[in-house]
Amino acid sequence: MVDVLVVGAGPAGLAAAAVLAALGAGEVEVLDREPRAGGTPRHCHHGGFGPLGLEGPGFAERWVRTAERSGAALRTGVTVTDWAGPLTLDTTSPHGLERITARAVVLATGARERPRAARLVPGTRPAGVLTTGELLRAVHVHRQHVGTRAVVVGAESVGFAALDALRLAGVDVAALVTEHPRHQTSPARALDARLRRGVPLLTGATVADILGRGRVSGVRLTHRDGRTAHVPCDTVVFTGDFVPEHELARRGGLLLDPGTKGPATDGAFRTDRRGVFAVGNLLHAVEPARAVAREGAAAGAAVRRYLAEGDWPSASASVPLRVAAPLAWIAPNLVTPDEPLPYGGRFALRTAEFVGRAPLVITQDGRTLHHARLPRPPVPNRPFHIGGDWAARVRADGGPVRIAFG
Repeated sequence: MVDVLVVGAGPAGLAAAAVLAALGAGEVEVLDREPRAGGTPRHCHHGGFGPLGLEGPGFAERWVRTAERSGAALRTGVTVTDWAGPLTLDTTSPHGLERITARAVVLATGARERPRAARLVPGTRPAGVLTTGELLRAVHVHRQHVGTRAVVVGAESVGFAALDALRLAGVDVAALVTEHPRHQTSPARALDARLRRGVPLLTGATVADILGRGRVSGVRLTHRDGRTAHVPCDTVVFTGDFVPEHELARRGGLLLDPGTKGPATDGAFRTDRRGVFAVGNLLHAVEPARAVAREGAAAGAAVRRYLAEGDWPSASASVPLRVAAPLAWIAPNLVTPDEPLPYGGRFALRTAEFVGRAPLVITQDGRTLHHARLPRPPVPNRPFHIGGDWAARVRADGGPVRIAFG
């Protein structure tokens, strides 16, 4: 038996483990199915992870060292397969099967991009179709040849990161394709791709068909106005469209939020099962690694309080938050009245469409809790945040809280 079992050795899990060990939470163990700890940043060979242009591998290694120096035990190559009890997990590794019981479990399993099959893109099944994660591993870890001419699907920041990896691998990019009317990254980055690298951005377009036998030979695009186009290429990279790695939470029967598809949690990262916490991009796919690490540290402090005090709200004490389209989700998605606000005193939200500067309205049983315009128009597939002062006005005996654009 251990005191805390953390599942997932990405930034959130490592930060939570580091804080827990540093605060004297007892035996803290971190498990990860990958051969090395650090999570997705290990494959992100670009800046943006800290001062002086710190890249993903350096950021990951920094958190691995921090967790180890704090006294947490890291075990890689260990896959958690199922629950054997409320706080007991079964694992498998090259050393065999194992059953581990903990006083508290922290799920930090992260998120992943949906592959082509999950996006229901028609066509043949040739080689040369990748997600960004597969592309980064092929280029930076395995040094594999990935193709000569690519189409990148998705114009979020991660799509532009895919452009960087393709350029490093010597692959020409035929086009960047998005269903939205414009890109979802910084103007400077989009301008650099279009003007300096000559990558055309095709907006309002979707991949209707992938062509080729054995190897991709092209894609057929459908534009919003009904036009179609054939783009020759031998590689297609699907980017963005992240979903939480919620399989373990689902197998454990934890309550999942209908918006995020991750475990429903309150501001203290508590799920609906006593002693089980969730943190990081499992809750909001996805936020930047640095933000996730800060959140992991806050979760570590919350778990430490639970171990010391044992407080846990009853299911009836938490009020669910529900969003209306085009909002996609809000996190955390439970409010426990009279409890502290979530980490940073704010909630994260995401919209599925461009919506301009319409006011955001939060109500409970027809009673207005919040009504204000956002400082900047939200962008699809990019999180935005609102303060949480309104949460103090949520009634525990009321219905679900509704969040919508007015």
